[in-house]
Amino acid sequence: MKILVLNCGSSSIKFQLIETDSELIESNTDRCIAKGNVERIGTDEATLRVAVPPNPSKSTTEEILDHQTALTRVIASLKEGHAVADISQIQAVGHRMVHGGERFATSMIIDEEVEKEIQHCVELAPLHNPHNLRGYFVARKIMPQVPQVAVFDTAFHQSMPPRAYIYGLPYSYYRRYGVRRYGFHGTSHRYVAFRYRQIFGKARDEVNLITAHLGNGCSITAIEKGRSVDTSMGFTPQEGLVMGTRCGDVDSAALFYIMSKDELTLHDMSTLLNKFCGLYGISGESNDMRELMAASAKGDEQAKLAIEVFCYRVKKYIGAYSAALGHVDGLIFTGGIGENAPEVRALSCEGLCELGIEVDAERNQAVVAKEGEISTPASRVRVLVIPTNEELLIARDTFRAVRGLPHPH
Repeated sequence: MKILVLNCGSSSIKFQLIETDSELIESNTDRCIAKGNVERIGTDEATLRVAVPPNPSKSTTEEILDHQTALTRVIASLKEGHAVADISQIQAVGHRMVHGGERFATSMIIDEEVEKEIQHCVELAPLHNPHNLRGYFVARKIMPQVPQVAVFDTAFHQSMPPRAYIYGLPYSYYRRYGVRRYGFHGTSHRYVAFRYRQIFGKARDEVNLITAHLGNGCSITAIEKGRSVDTSMGFTPQEGLVMGTRCGDVDSAALFYIMSKDELTLHDMSTLLNKFCGLYGISGESNDMRELMAASAKGDEQAKLAIEVFCYRVKKYIGAYSAALGHVDGLIFTGGIGENAPEVRALSCEGLCELGIEVDAERNQAVVAKEGEISTPASRVRVLVIPTNEELLIARDTFRAVRGLPHPH
């Protein structure tokens, strides 16, 4: 089945055309036929990039004023690159939906009722869900006979028990407004956990895992027998680890103090927390781990501090989730930083021998942007780097939803 995977933002569309079915999933040989993105939608200088492997990527700059035009151009580019001969060859569309609230614990074919439920979740993710929905409306209009499937970032974490998702606030705020930990990056965490079990031939109920998705946005998840039982992101993606521009865990009283001192509005503080904190805020110069590591190597003390704070927070969560799980079989690093920064992985695991986590320095340095084990032979916990592939998982979920197959976690 050829499935078009869409991830729509306010002025962008990321896409992949993926061929998958039951046999390809089982053998891990699903095929990416084409991929690309459209950026700066709404301008006369929008950029359309498309790659049809093994050919190099092609890029054009043109006027694209809305998402419907953007998707029409995407489909035309797929024809031009011979990824499809005709639009009818696209048999389903899978949409990334950031927030499914408590309503969705699995991926769903979008019908009128599902659409309404997604709309109800907009207030929980006002910066993401409206744009994700826009992609659905446009795809439905262009391909009205093709099934459309919603794959939710939050769905995987719906298995968390109340003790993990309830905050120490009056319970009425949970009942009235749904204030609780939801967790995000679920598609990534679920994919790398599945891949770990596939590598070692393990069943879901045979392993406990800690998965660390480290990129510009960061989260870490405790997975017990295939089910998410705790995760670092919370009511919003603000909570948890230090990130590129987000602060992660912070004393809420400190925020009120800063607001009173600098006379900040709620909007000012939201902007500060999401755009000017984390690695960028501590270093004062960049949210890019590569730039910070280069600056640190040249003696920049603030860059060094930002890296140390980042890794220390990861280490603390590894320890906390080791305690929550009781027994850990594997620790997985993924995401742009997790896959490409051996130094970050080493610092995050430093001193965790008592928890059974030992990283082999040589192995660790050798695994960059590829799959591999980085733990020592003596390490009780197997430490792996597994590149995430959220688009692939969205395609697989879409196939299963259309075929009426169960969605294994």
